[in-house]
Amino acid sequence: MREKLLEKKLREKVKELGGVALKFYSSHYTGLPDRIVFLKGGQTAFAEIKTTGQKPTPRQKVVHALFRDLGYRVDVIDSQETLDNFINYCKSHAE
Repeated sequence: MREKLLEKKLREKVKELGGVALKFYSSHYTGLPDRIVFLKGGQTAFAEIKTTGQKPTPRQKVVHALFRDLGYRVDVIDSQETLDNFINYCKSHAE
């Protein structure tokens, strides 16, 4: 599945939950996940979107590990199944 389609579905599903999935970008820090997801109740998660079969870069893996060590959820979404898993997590953590 293409990255653009997965990203669109992610935005729509998060919006249905009352949250927002914003593009996450910094001109001074590389390897950030594609989307930062804000959910009701102050919950935050990160999503790296990839075309099916693609993997995060080594730098992205380092940043994902850093965020996870800080206690944040970081998911790599590259299929309908991984998107559904992320959305189920969001449903269970949004107030």
